[in-house]
Amino acid sequence: MKKLGDAELEIMQVIWEAKGPVTSKHVQTHLKTRSGLPLSSVMATLATLVKKGFVYCDRTTRTNFYSAVIDKSEYQKFENENFLNRLYNNSWKNLVVTLFQEKVFSKKDIEDLKDELKKYDDRTDN
Repeated sequence: MKKLGDAELEIMQVIWEAKGPVTSKHVQTHLKTRSGLPLSSVMATLATLVKKGFVYCDRTTRTNFYSAVIDKSEYQKFENENFLNRLYNNSWKNLVVTLFQEKVFSKKDIEDLKDELKKYDDRTDN
């Protein structure tokens, strides 16, 4: 799988959130950080996403409809693995230790994390 650029990722976010086929105009109107992006740029990026295999374009009607080929969770997994490998030597422990050292977590975050880990631990005991 190829890494998405920032504009491509934002367009994919719009498509994933729609949960169904969308038009290029829909994508353009739902962009958050690139709200002034011209329709021609949106269409060019959608064409790139089709070539990369992330998006399918249905051209059976007068209006093109775009839908995701790659699931959001599948791409998140790819990005997580890429991020973890590049920055933390493929170690979740190294990532978490760094986050604790940088004081990223509040006490409530730590308690919430403990609760989540306990839930996971309880499920794996069965």
